[in-house]
Amino acid sequence: MRHQKSGRKLNMPASHREAMFRNMVTSLFRARRIETTDTRAKELRVLAEKLITTAKGGDLHARRLVMRDIKDPKVVAELFDTIVPTYANRHGGYTRILKAGRRKGDNAPLSLIELVDLEPKIEELEDRVEKRKKKKEERKRADEEAAARAGAPAPSEATQAEK
Repeated sequence: MRHQKSGRKLNMPASHREAMFRNMVTSLFRARRIETTDTRAKELRVLAEKLITTAKGGDLHARRLVMRDIKDPKVVAELFDTIVPTYANRHGGYTRILKAGRRKGDNAPLSLIELVDLEPKIEELEDRVEKRKKKKEERKRADEEAAARAGAPAPSEATQAEK
């Protein structure tokens, strides 16, 4: 019997589940809003709220307890310096879960989990998208240059010639 066994197993080993939630809570504190499945969001809420409540202690012990789960020192510093002061007068309820429809492919129910009273860091997300676009363009240029040196048509020209 599962009496007094809290938490969802999510069909994965405990070590994988713990690592996944540590990564997700780090991403949540970094971007302040993430999209995931409903059940993962509900479990992530528990961990995020416990970490924020622990961080409200503000001392070295609280910082070390939080650093057990969040390995990125920049995110820990942001949690203690910007996120926790926002919630100084709030007793719980630091996160909000919004339904976001269904995932294409497996039709899994998706949710947005976000920190209440904090604007999401859209700039960081836009910067990541810009970096990815630049890398993709650089790879494309490098492929074309390599093909030109080899005397073969560039990959983009070869695909157009085939059509």
